[in-house]
Amino acid sequence: MHQVLVIDDEDSVADVLQLGLTRFGYEAKTASRGQEGLRLFGDEAFDLVITDILMPDMDGYEVARHIRGSDRPRTPIIAISGTPWLLKNDVFDHVLPKPFTLKTLARVVKNLLNKTWTPQTNTCCGE
Repeated sequence: MHQVLVIDDEDSVADVLQLGLTRFGYEAKTASRGQEGLRLFGDEAFDLVITDILMPDMDGYEVARHIRGSDRPRTPIIAISGTPWLLKNDVFDHVLPKPFTLKTLARVVKNLLNKTWTPQTNTCCGE
């Protein structure tokens, strides 16, 4: 079973994502802050990370840059954002604009874990 780390400072969002990922057959853990997420990432072997961009202690870019500089730099990272047009996509494998459906999230996660995405265009899943 693939392990997914969800980092989002909105507990309700993190809870819904965790529940949805679990229903689609993934083991999901949540962190409500970037620092907490990086601690979990360092302690466990996650196959994929989903991070919000705007968080109080550490933003999603800092989380992604830390992962890219770690001993597991190829871990796929999905950014979720209400303002995706403002994002620089240089450290993320995919950006999901809020709102999105759990079905879309599951398709993106599956394709990234199966490495069927096109990283140079940052697109996935026929979207």
